[in-house]
Amino acid sequence: MGWGVAMAGRLERMPYRVWVLCGDSELAEGSIWEAAEHAGGEGLANLTAIVDVNRLGQRGPTRHGWDTGAYARRFGAFGWHTIEIDGHDPGQIDYALGDACNTRRRPTVILAKTRKGEGVLEVENREGAHGKALKDPGKAVEELGGARSVRVEVHRPEPGAAPFRFGSNGMKAPSYPVGEKVATRTAYGAALAALGSARGDVVALDGEVADSTKTETFGKEHPERFFEMYIAEQQLVAAAVGLQVRGWKPYAATFAAFLTRAHDFIRMAGVSGADIRLVGSHAGVAIGEDGPSQMGLEDLAMMRTVHGSTVLYPCDANQTAALIGEMADLEGVSYLRTTRGDTPVIYQPGERFSVGGSRVLRHTPGDRATIVAAGVHRARGAGGGRRSPGGRHPRGGDRPVLHQARRHGGAGRGGDHHRQPDHGGGPPDRGRAGRRGDGRGERAGAAGGEAGRDRPARVRDAAGAAGRRPDRPPRHRRRRQAAGVRRGWRA
Repeated sequence: MGWGVAMAGRLERMPYRVWVLCGDSELAEGSIWEAAEHAGGEGLANLTAIVDVNRLGQRGPTRHGWDTGAYARRFGAFGWHTIEIDGHDPGQIDYALGDACNTRRRPTVILAKTRKGEGVLEVENREGAHGKALKDPGKAVEELGGARSVRVEVHRPEPGAAPFRFGSNGMKAPSYPVGEKVATRTAYGAALAALGSARGDVVALDGEVADSTKTETFGKEHPERFFEMYIAEQQLVAAAVGLQVRGWKPYAATFAAFLTRAHDFIRMAGVSGADIRLVGSHAGVAIGEDGPSQMGLEDLAMMRTVHGSTVLYPCDANQTAALIGEMADLEGVSYLRTTRGDTPVIYQPGERFSVGGSRVLRHTPGDRATIVAAGVHRARGAGGGRRSPGGRHPRGGDRPVLHQARRHGGAGRGGDHHRQPDHGGGPPDRGRAGRRGDGRGERAGAAGGEAGRDRPARVRDAAGAAGRRPDRPPRHRRRRQAAGVRRGWRA
């Protein structure tokens, strides 16, 4: 995150410095060295890391103990200026801070050797004391010099010019005619470039796949606001968090599958209330030619668990372009999912899409099932092959539309694009399509298939052998459904 704040200072053309406090235990994390290499490569002289090398972690000694030279060699390999000091010596501390401020063209790390719990005999340099309350806190206070109130007046930054912001040339959002086949990733790149022209506070980051995610479109038009983060997804997200600290609007993109590597950073961005925008491309199994390692399958579930998140899955190019603009002012972690392949444009150019709400694409009075889906084009095909197609495609959480669908023919499951609610939800409302009594036994599902008749013979035989009708759910499922009614899930 410090990298992002320091890079923001370069964008803003401001002389401030960024100080990052680290513990020696966390230097075992790979993400630390992702950040170290990026900072060294950029020559961020306004960034200083101070590492408390006290040799003790939570369980016991750290990997290198008090060997500050081992850490210095590693930071030095990434182009950092290194300073090793006694962390209890005020004179050495003062010298190190001054040296860091005078260093040019590279970041600085101060490796301060300390003793954990210095000055308190009960815990000083002792294993097993981490996170535990003192047995005699009064004695510890006396050992540290007794009760006192110390106030340190720091040197305040001198007032200077306002942070630099890039100008605006007005936004001309891309548009695509209905029926044309355009990949949503292509629309994302064009829309982000247009947004960058309209707003000087928009910046873009990419994980070395900008030609595939199409973030390169932004990079070509606004190279001074484009950051190549290479294959370092944790640093990709951390840098975005740092940039937003200073008021920038970061859009960070990579393959949806690769964002799983940065989940802890995304989770903590949500906990911290950071406003970042993530874009995951090459989602789903449709990218068969790229192989399973590239397929984003877990991303929707992962992002929906993030506190206060907004998850968007546009179905065509015009909807993608509209939602990219909407994301700029969303609070919290927002995520937009794009696809690799070309898909038909179904919405008119210029149509507005707000976050929350829904679109009903097709319905008839005779509908018996409702298809609620992301990946609308496949859902349209599923609905179109039935005698009474009723493809409805609301965003997840649009309860009025789902309740209306239940009254007029049943409800399925899925979502076009979704705003993460602040409360938990119950199981999907099956509605009339999930109950018998109409003589046809239809049940809501991925494509509204008829239960019983559509099953293979071996499934029907197995169900009959178990002593229940093949179109009736098992007993434990019926009990859960009844419990759901009692809890008000079918209101």
